[in-house]
Amino acid sequence: MNEIEIKTKRTKLRLIDLSDLVFIHALHSLPETDEYNTLGIPGNVEETKSIIEPWILENQRNEIRNYTFAIERIADKKFLGLLGLKLGLPKYSRGEVWYKIHPDFWRVGYATEALRGVIGFGFEPLKLHRIQAGCAVENTGSIRVLEKVGMIREGRGRQVLPLKSGWSDNFEYSILETDEIKMK
Repeated sequence: MNEIEIKTKRTKLRLIDLSDLVFIHALHSLPETDEYNTLGIPGNVEETKSIIEPWILENQRNEIRNYTFAIERIADKKFLGLLGLKLGLPKYSRGEVWYKIHPDFWRVGYATEALRGVIGFGFEPLKLHRIQAGCAVENTGSIRVLEKVGMIREGRGRQVLPLKSGWSDNFEYSILETDEIKMK
């Protein structure tokens, strides 16, 4: 089992395991976290289990290519959400991040703080050159998080996200290893 841990001032990110199933199912079942997400709300905990089992198996590989982290608050070990880092082909030295935070913890900086930690992990020790992310154009909360860490909006993909509300455009963001990660 890989013991990868990323600590920030208030959060700890660790690779998910099956003991997180109940928390992940609750997170995936919230309409608020589903609004801009293409996964959809799982019908039951078994469906969530079938979704996360491949993530857990990937986390157990010797060379992980698709990290899925649980975000915990250090003070009380409270589950705050998920953050993923999917690595592309080694030749291109890039990764893509995604996150899903429980609404009880929105607007207090946990997503920004955790994302900074994962970006730092991606650049050092993983030695990535570029980390990218995308978000629905209406998802103002995610836009703020991405821009607060220093990611640059590069473009707009037209109608690429199949959301419950219909097809949504997607803003594309990135940060390079030579860019400054914003700390405030």
